[in-house]
Parts: sequence; structure tokens; C-alpha cells
Amino acid sequence: MNKILFFLIISLFVPLSLNAVEAGKWNFVVENDYCYIGSAPIKEEGDYTQRGDTYILVYRINKNPEKHIQITAGYYYDENKKVIVDIDKLSYEFYGKDDSAWSKNNNDEKIIFAMKKGMKMEVQGYSSRGTLTTDTYSLKGFTSAFNKLSKDC
Repeated sequence: MNKILFFLIISLFVPLSLNAVEAGKWNFVVENDYCYIGSAPIKEEGDYTQRGDTYILVYRINKNPEKHIQITAGYYYDENKKVIVDIDKLSYEFYGKDDSAWSKNNNDEKIIFAMKKGMKMEVQGYSSRGTLTTDTYSLKGFTSAFNKLSKDC
């Protein structure tokens, strides 16, 4: 429930602050009711003609200690297919809902731990039109940004 509520809130405000989400960098953003760290991919692959903003966020709502991962694809996911997130040699399954992907079984804490140890992350997903995309994110600077999210939010 919190994820869906946050998605509605963040989808209104993140486009206004997307300049804070840069390729290959992890940036920390504080708002009144939530905080997040975010990054854009360093590489986007796929046979598509048009795509919206692509980024990953790790966020907290209202100083809740729980942190959640949201991956935005820039298109609507095929909700019948898995979204696969590879962090170095580990794989995690996400599910797509509209243009965002969420961890299955609330594995956010485990995935965040892998992100802190990893060097790169690849996200593979299918659009509602059947296009496979692979987005590559750098995890350099993630741990520092995550620590700031944990401490200053």
C-alpha cells in the first residue's frame, strides 16, 4: 500500500526534480514527506523508438525506517513478464506495474545490501508492446548516498 501511495506522490514531484537524478551519479533529495536517492542509467539498450525518463529510486516515507526500491522504465511494463535485476552476479525478480518495477516478496533490504556491495546493476524488462530493454546503472557512490538517506532523512 505504501508503495502505491508513494508512487502516486513521487510521480507528481520527481519530474520537477529530475535534474537531481543524473546518469551514473547517486543524488539525495529531501522533500517534506519523503526523501530519496536516485540515479539514471549509464546505458540504455533496446529496439524502441520512443521512451520516457528512466531512473531508479530508493526512498523513505515520513521518516519510516523502511526503504523501498522503485525502478521507472520510461514505458509501461508487460505485467505478465518478470523484470530481472542483476547486481554483479546476483539476480533478483521484480514485478512491473504501470511504468515502475518493485521487488517481489519485499526483498528491498536484501537488494539494497547487494547494491551497496556491487559495482553495476542491470535491469531487464519488457514493455507492454513486447520490447526487451536492458538498462545499466553504476553503483559507484550508492553506499555514500544510501548512508545519507539513512542519516539525514
